[in-house]
Amino acid sequence: MNRGTMPQPGACPGASCAEKPVREAGAAAPEGRKAAAGGLPRTKLRCPAEHEEDMYRDADEIEKEKELLIHERGSSEPRLSVAPEMDIMDYCKKEWRGNTQKATCMKKGYEEVSQKFTSIRRVRGDNYCALRATLFQAMSQPAELPSWLQDPELTLLPEKLISKYSWIKQWKLGLKFEGKSENLVDKIKESLTLLRKKWAGLAELRTAEARQIACDELFTNEDDEYCLYEAVKFLMLNRAIELYDDKEKGKEVPFFSVLLFARDTSSDPGQLLRNHLNQVGHTGGLEQVEMFLLAYAVCHTIQVYRLSKYGTEEFLTIYPTDPPRDWPVVTLIAEDDRHYNIPVRVCEETSL
Repeated sequence: MNRGTMPQPGACPGASCAEKPVREAGAAAPEGRKAAAGGLPRTKLRCPAEHEEDMYRDADEIEKEKELLIHERGSSEPRLSVAPEMDIMDYCKKEWRGNTQKATCMKKGYEEVSQKFTSIRRVRGDNYCALRATLFQAMSQPAELPSWLQDPELTLLPEKLISKYSWIKQWKLGLKFEGKSENLVDKIKESLTLLRKKWAGLAELRTAEARQIACDELFTNEDDEYCLYEAVKFLMLNRAIELYDDKEKGKEVPFFSVLLFARDTSSDPGQLLRNHLNQVGHTGGLEQVEMFLLAYAVCHTIQVYRLSKYGTEEFLTIYPTDPPRDWPVVTLIAEDDRHYNIPVRVCEETSL
């Protein structure tokens, strides 16, 4: 792919745009890779440590979330990866009924978000959660087809990269494709082609209602949906290779990429693939530093209300921290940095 068609990782103002927030958060958080974004006032209430287990969903419920969400009207209805919207405070009351410090923190966080969004859509809680929520939001927006998807070299990427980096053959396709004899180059090419086709089809729709209906339909088609995730993961790997090569050549790169490759488990793109990207959809989701990589892969700013961080500067986290101005914005909600939901219906008096 011609890198000139995408905003480059080091091209945002200052190139080290993510450096300060990632440094600060890295020193404070267990993962060592939390990003911070300012702009919200501090309050005295702070959430307790995330190990306060009584207010997290129990293991059985987490397992249940790995099943597709089913419309409440019965199993005969289409199975949804993104549930119908409901009032955001009604959802909060349903999920957080206790009076512990953790529950109070969550309620305060939802109250803050409700000043900007009136509703929420619950996202299927498997290990594709971050990809699903981000892609659903991005594709349902009334916008033109992104320029990087119009690049004629897009579908040539799999053959080009795999011929250059043989270790990419260790790519692990998602659970949906297990047991099937798939040629890796053909499968990734098919996935990228489908991503372009589906996004272009949505971009042609002229009304928000038509686009939302079409997007809902797309995310009930398992075969298509999981192909889209393979495409996005490959774009993330491509971006990681570009960042790593730039760093090795001494070029300026955003600080998150330094952290990305500073981990013992991802010192280079090959390790990133084997130990992280291959686990997405299987045994794990995206870590915080990988949310930056996702943002760069799809050229969208991802802003996340991290409810467990209510009362701190990390409550609203931006990936990347100082994004190019022409990138569209998607907004997500996370209760514990593991599961993402989608806020919808911006309040009329609110401007993001």
